[in-house]
Amino acid sequence: MLEEREKLFIKYWETHRDSEGRFWFQLLTGLPVGLLFALPVVLLLFSARYWYKRADMVANSQMSIGVLVFALLLTAVFVGVIYKRHKWEMKDEQYKRLKAKEKAEQP
Repeated sequence: MLEEREKLFIKYWETHRDSEGRFWFQLLTGLPVGLLFALPVVLLLFSARYWYKRADMVANSQMSIGVLVFALLLTAVFVGVIYKRHKWEMKDEQYKRLKAKEKAEQP
């Protein structure tokens, strides 16, 4: 017998499965996680002037801010989409297991 939480999850996933599987939804909802993933790179880069003078000099002479921003945004998008796609896959797998359990319980 399915618990109440499992039945609620089945109803939820049947209505939201398609919308959460779209790329744009995954991008927009996963982007904050991706930006949190890219944040330590920015912190290390800008704090290096206090603890590693040579790295600061090389970064100031050879680094392009446009390339840095592009790389950080690309990293944030990649991590965000992969994170949300993984969560979608986990929810879909749980849904399939619950549907199989529900089908096995019916006479």
